Amino acid sequence: MEPFQILCSVAAVILALYYYLTSNFDYWKSRGVPGPRPIPGFGNLKDFLLRKETLGDYVLKLYTDYKDKPLIGIFTWRTPILIVKDPELIKNIFIKDFPTFADRGITTHEKAEPLSQNLFNLNPQRWRPLRAKMSPIFTSRKLKEMFSLISDCADHLVHHTEELANKNEPIECCELMAKYTTDVIGSCAFGLEINALSLKDNEFRRIGRNVFHPPWSDLIRDKIKKFSPWFYDVLGYILPDTEITSFFMRLVIDSMEYRDKNNIVRHDFIDILRDFKKRSDKMSDIDFTDSLIASQAFLFFSAGFETSSSVMSNLVYELALNQEVQNKLREEINEEYTKRDGNLTYDNIKEMDYLNKVFKETLRKYPPMMFYTRKTTSNYTFDSVKANIPKGQYIWIPVFALQHDPNIYPEPDIFDPERFNEKAVQNRHPMYFLPFGDGPRNCIASRFAIYEVTLGILKLLRHYKFEPCEKTEIPYIRNEETFVTTSKNGIYLKIIKINQKNSEDQIV
Repeated sequence: MEPFQILCSVAAVILALYYYLTSNFDYWKSRGVPGPRPIPGFGNLKDFLLRKETLGDYVLKLYTDYKDKPLIGIFTWRTPILIVKDPELIKNIFIKDFPTFADRGITTHEKAEPLSQNLFNLNPQRWRPLRAKMSPIFTSRKLKEMFSLISDCADHLVHHTEELANKNEPIECCELMAKYTTDVIGSCAFGLEINALSLKDNEFRRIGRNVFHPPWSDLIRDKIKKFSPWFYDVLGYILPDTEITSFFMRLVIDSMEYRDKNNIVRHDFIDILRDFKKRSDKMSDIDFTDSLIASQAFLFFSAGFETSSSVMSNLVYELALNQEVQNKLREEINEEYTKRDGNLTYDNIKEMDYLNKVFKETLRKYPPMMFYTRKTTSNYTFDSVKANIPKGQYIWIPVFALQHDPNIYPEPDIFDPERFNEKAVQNRHPMYFLPFGDGPRNCIASRFAIYEVTLGILKLLRHYKFEPCEKTEIPYIRNEETFVTTSKNGIYLKIIKINQKNSEDQIV
């Protein structure tokens, strides 16, 4: 082949590739949606892909740069993503026009990744009947039945914290709270005394770390899944299960078989799943395979311990930096104990006003997720802004940016529980506070998480004072390698024992 022909061939390949990479770059302009100019091969995420900027920081910057725009159009590589900022449009997505936005846009891989078939990931057709059958697990009656189990774990947290405090050394609170919430999930979901607080090399805690900080082999599998989903499915027939998959499949199946054999009933999460499996022949809308059942247990475990422990560690971090808030909250807790003669109930804790404000302000400043994703199931028009989007359109709801909007929450980096007094809440659009999402596909276990966190916190504050120390990271640096809002380098605090006249607390 002549040199000129070679050059022409190379030029043709380059032009074809350039056309492929840029052919849809007028996508948002044609729909009247503003957004930054994309770069071929990167879209709008060049700095994120090159590790120069975190995704959360980029979305927050976009939110600010387009502060008067209800919609922003960006590209991840060639894929158009719509960022929705306007609270009324978000309400349409979550509630009013939910059927069009019921899909989270997350793929499941039954063979390569059996645990991906959980309630969070499933498409609308599989999610809807499963959600209806799982909702009764988290009713008020069920939560009251679990309350004493959570209380026992909170007592163990108090006793373990005393051992740590007596060493007079900085305490890493992220790990401390993660061990507590692991114990709670073990007791309430699996009927097991895990003792993550007491045992140094606890298998449940190790597996929990691997879920959110996976080993290199799992990271490689994740990269393959993102860039070639079909090839990832093929690998499912070749590669062995990951350690996490094997652990949960074995745990759930063995637990159910043991209870069947010994006629054990605990009315916990495993028993609910066991009942689903027994009645699967009568449930024509769902095939309760072992992997589907194990997937729900995996979701309850991973979401229940990690998000809750992150909220708890972030909460005590803010209490340590805001002593007046800590003192006021402890005063409310002590008053409630005195009023109830030391016998707090499920309903008493719901009525603790300042505890509720502190909890919500923590969720506002440190939402469990930076943004929510949706994928349209049909063509849709945002009537108020006359923007049309097709079926299959990916959407981001920028929760972190919404909850740090200075026009809604003045000085958003300041920790102020009074943002959630009755008047402030009434004057604010509800879509500006979305820690658990909203609408039919909100967090199914949000009330469980609330009591898991608040019960642990109130018992700790009853006995201990939290203060910053030389290892406390100020300001807070977010860890962007996980999708949960956590500290990058851990939360180290000084914890001081408080002498209480009435140390024997009871919660019933």
